[in-house]
Amino acid sequence: MRAVDLIRKKRDGGELSREEIEFLISGATHERVPDYQMAAFLMAVVWRGMTRAELAALTESMLNSGSVLDWTDLPAAKVDKHSTGGVGDKTSLILAPIVAAAGLYVPMISGRGLGHTGGTLDKLESIPGFNVHLEMEAFRRVLALSRCALIGQTPEIAPADKKLYALRDVTATVESPYLITASIMSKKMAEGIDALVLDVKTGDGAFMKKQADAEYLAELMVETGTRMGKKIVALITDMEQPLGRKIGNSLEVEECIEVLHGGGPADLVELSLELSAWMFVLGGRTKTVNEGRELAAEMIATGRARDTFREVIELQGGEVRVVDDPSLLPHARHTAHLPAKRSGFVTAIRCEQVGVASMTLGGGREKKEDSVDPGVGLVLEKKIGDAVQAGESLCTIHYNSEGKLVPATRLLAQSFEIGDNAPAATPLVLKLIGAEKYS
Repeated sequence: MRAVDLIRKKRDGGELSREEIEFLISGATHERVPDYQMAAFLMAVVWRGMTRAELAALTESMLNSGSVLDWTDLPAAKVDKHSTGGVGDKTSLILAPIVAAAGLYVPMISGRGLGHTGGTLDKLESIPGFNVHLEMEAFRRVLALSRCALIGQTPEIAPADKKLYALRDVTATVESPYLITASIMSKKMAEGIDALVLDVKTGDGAFMKKQADAEYLAELMVETGTRMGKKIVALITDMEQPLGRKIGNSLEVEECIEVLHGGGPADLVELSLELSAWMFVLGGRTKTVNEGRELAAEMIATGRARDTFREVIELQGGEVRVVDDPSLLPHARHTAHLPAKRSGFVTAIRCEQVGVASMTLGGGREKKEDSVDPGVGLVLEKKIGDAVQAGESLCTIHYNSEGKLVPATRLLAQSFEIGDNAPAATPLVLKLIGAEKYS
């Protein structure tokens, strides 16, 4: 078997067998197939797409390129959530302790932010001392004790994905829904979970701007996970404006703590309860989504979710006092306000641009090696549909550098649209994919 023959076959629209895909992935992982040939294969996939059988074989080959975690000794179902990323998207820090507090296990392996979207690991690392780089034994210990653990990808997990993603990043092959599916699902299935809830964002602040594209990606991921014997549901959710009101690593942790104390913005609470409810259903904890929502709300109201978050922070070396005193989180030295130019109603927010503004302040990274300033970010005083008076603050900018404030403010000034009438409200959850068999 030769890589060049398989590249040609895919280029010409042929279907690769499982053995042929395994040959390519194993070869790439162990450097028997050079990068330039894998780059050619990736571009052939972008142009020709993949059949469902090919996609399943690609995902499983990437999954089996490293270790697959085994949690069979733990007595309850293992469930996780994955989001395709957005601005202010912070639900992992809320739903993981909610679901764990109710008795399921959440072995969550997350990523960092890149570009205009934030990353769970960056948020967690804004908690002083929090260690996301646990060895496998420590990961297992934290999970057994608190029923959830929150770490970054380890070298043992899907090494083929790390290799292929690095190539995709520099060969204009990131956007393929087939390659996205294989990347996400290989990592998530390697966690050893029984079920997965997908939050697939669509809108201005998402990578998938069109709902049809988000739905297609969700369908691919649901079908792939189902083929691999997992329970899986996808929620298509709105990202035409930031989720919640706080954007930036420490600020978002602060907002998650507000929710765990029984407060927080309505949209963030709603989505956190909805995602938790589906995790409960797929994990066999409740029979219906309504029961799941009620159980999730109970975990917050009784303080059990908050206490679980406190326990996880302590077990992973973090400063536990932040749960009761968020002022211990890093904060920016300065604030500034963005005034409204006219009275009316906020009719639109250019969500991606808001995310870029936060990144410009130092809250995100353009390259993976860039450092992040955990204290900077934005607090939205007004969101879509809110009334506003001329001169009233649309958002508060938390910054440390005057030089970064100027371009960020320029972006934000162009991000809010104000009209005479409030727009019709848009539902947060736009569609469910794969839910019919569980409802």
